[in-house]
Amino acid sequence: MGEIDPSFFQDLEQRPKFRPTQLEEIPVIDLSVSSSNGIQEVISKIGEACKKYGFFQVINHGVPVELRQETEKVAKEFFDQSLEEKGKVQRNEVDPMGYHDSEHTKNIRDWKEVFDYLVLDPTLVPASDDPHDNELRTLTNQWPQYPSQFRGLCQEYAKQVEKLAFKLLELICLSLGLPADRLNGYFKDQISFARLNHYPPCPAPHLALGVGRHKDGGALTVLAQDDVGGLEIALRSDGEWVPVKPIPNAFIINIGNCMQVWTNDLYWSAEHRVVVNSQKERFSMPFFFFPSHYVQIKPLDELLNQQNPPKYEEFNWGKFFASRNRSDYKKQEKENIQIDHFKASE
Repeated sequence: MGEIDPSFFQDLEQRPKFRPTQLEEIPVIDLSVSSSNGIQEVISKIGEACKKYGFFQVINHGVPVELRQETEKVAKEFFDQSLEEKGKVQRNEVDPMGYHDSEHTKNIRDWKEVFDYLVLDPTLVPASDDPHDNELRTLTNQWPQYPSQFRGLCQEYAKQVEKLAFKLLELICLSLGLPADRLNGYFKDQISFARLNHYPPCPAPHLALGVGRHKDGGALTVLAQDDVGGLEIALRSDGEWVPVKPIPNAFIINIGNCMQVWTNDLYWSAEHRVVVNSQKERFSMPFFFFPSHYVQIKPLDELLNQQNPPKYEEFNWGKFFASRNRSDYKKQEKENIQIDHFKASE
């Protein structure tokens, strides 16, 4: 990326403050339990983490370690290529999947490069955010020719992480006192996608961010990060930024806006960001678990009563996703349409 230019400069109040000590750590939950008491403890821990942090880490999750390592390896090989080679699968407004190195969060450029791919290829998404327009368009992936194993590994990795996402979705439903499969039907034709992130060493890590502060729009995000670290979350209690400690082979799970709406603010979609490193490059692989494009998002009836009326108006997920996605290309705020837009009138 060369010398840093002003397009990467964060506003003064958003610049990272590097502290020698870690203030707080998100819960680490072992999913390998089999006894009924153990499973109930896992469900309880997940519920508490979703309320307090909106984030937790899972270990013994069932995703093959070798597959993850091989996918990380080909991701590095891809990003190590020249810009000319990576540009052969450059994403644009017509083909939003593929390589990109100019992503903006809240109008400020992120210090990273990415490769995006859909879990289901091809996938139908709304063609317009016009509420009177029901037209759909087909999205397809762009795959590089090198590394030769890139496509196969990425697709298998996403398939395995998707299984974990469904498992977590069911555990979250149980933590709410709902049937395990309560939300499964919303993901019948889901439009989930996976991303490979590369954060090069940054000569001015006190000025820039790998990703600026934001909330994820979907239901869940399942993130693999390397041992360099850099992810920070804003605590629900006071907004203080705390780092998420890398744990070998663990996945970091966070609640997205859809889950916050479904639970009527009981569970929390936390702001998070990525700080960069002046000496080391960093890699991560997030999987964004999204509902089907036609799903209407609103608080779940089972969780509402007179003391807990709905805090959000109903909205269509596909149109919400399309609006956020388009704003990236226009270099407007990634969340120019936020869930707060759908807050119910007091």
